[in-house]
Amino acid sequence: MNIEPVIRIQNGDFDSAAEVAAMTAGRYDIGAVVTFTGLCRDECGKLSALELEHYPGMAEAEIGRICREAAERWLLQAITVVHRHGRIEPGENIVLVATASPHRHAAFEAASFVMDFLKSNAPFWKKEHDAQGRAGGWVDAKDSDEAALERWKR
Repeated sequence: MNIEPVIRIQNGDFDSAAEVAAMTAGRYDIGAVVTFTGLCRDECGKLSALELEHYPGMAEAEIGRICREAAERWLLQAITVVHRHGRIEPGENIVLVATASPHRHAAFEAASFVMDFLKSNAPFWKKEHDAQGRAGGWVDAKDSDEAALERWKR
């Protein structure tokens, strides 16, 4: 099915329930919606905030590519990805991935696929701010994120 993903990169917060309501409004062909919301952690009290930067235009294009690949692999009616940038404090939303399908399996798999590739391939950079508010270094990519991509190779 050819779907047009909803992709937004924004500084402000988002409302997951409102995003799902917009995705499903008037849609009676959807049998399952799976959402993943990534939150900022405080890393056991060590972190006061994350600062996220992105490459405008390129980030949206890469997320679109990832979503289109998910739609080729699974029968989906809709995909929404909302990713924040700027300063994000512990407990605040960072990212939403929502997938809609006639059946739960496709929605679960597609959401997991999108998040795995978003985490590893989308051009976002994170800088940590310690508990005293001092800017630390940029966060390196994790080997575990790269390893997660292996299960999706055809």
